[in-house]
Formats: sequence, C-alpha cells, structure tokens
Amino acid sequence: MSEKGVSIVNRKANFEYHTELKFTAGMVLMGTEVKSIRNGNANISDAYCMMEDGELIIKNMHISEFKQASFTKHETLRNRKLLLNKQELKKIANRLKEKGTAVFPIKLYENDRGFLKLDIGVGKGKKAFDKRDDIKSKDIQRELAKIKF
Repeated sequence: MSEKGVSIVNRKANFEYHTELKFTAGMVLMGTEVKSIRNGNANISDAYCMMEDGELIIKNMHISEFKQASFTKHETLRNRKLLLNKQELKKIANRLKEKGTAVFPIKLYENDRGFLKLDIGVGKGKKAFDKRDDIKSKDIQRELAKIKF
C-alpha cells in the first residue's frame, strides 16, 4: 500500500527483535488522538502489545495531547485496542504461548485511504552478540558507501 502523510517508525524494533511475522492492524482511537498523530506527536518506541480477553491491546504508546482540543482530551498513555481478524489473532496468540516471544510495534502510518495503521511484528528478542553483529554489518556498509563515489 502507498503511504501518505504521517509515518512514525520504531527504530529500536529491528535492533531489539528478530521479526518472524508481520501484521497490519487498525486501531481504536479518539478524534483528538488522530489529529495529534497526524501532527507527528506520537511515540511507539517504548510500546508493546499484549493479548487480553482474546483482543490485542497496545500499551505504553504515547500520543501527546492535541493543543486545539476543547473539553474532549485523551490520556496520553492509555491502552488502545488493535483491530485484526480472528485468524491473525489466533496466530499471534499461538506464538505468544512460546517462551520468549513478543509482539511489538514497527511502524505507525496513514494509508492511502486516510486510515491510521500500525505494522506490528511477532518475534523473539535478540541476544547481545546478535546486536553486535548488526552494528558490525552496518559499519561495514557505511565504510563501503564512503569508498564508492
């Protein structure tokens, strides 16, 4: 899908986790949250997802208050429900039963129809040596880019 408008990326996700599955989910948001996200006032780097009562909930996602809102303000760190179909929820629930598996946000964006979508990943956390290997490969790529003009 093509993207327009806002795009907020969780840069820590690729560094901290091996992504095994990816899903695109909608979110249940209030109007002031949507406006604040479209202004770019959201942070998903500390957020994580959990299954509660058969529903996937994103926790610790910070959406700043919308300055022009009148009396309908939202909580900045409230839990928000993610919208997925039953088969996707079953896949995620089965993966979460495995030890060490986490569900984490990757990217928050506005699709071509104007809806806010959240790309989430299911995977396992990286060990310290995996992170060192990633840093080393990025350094090598950076050095190669300097050499090639």
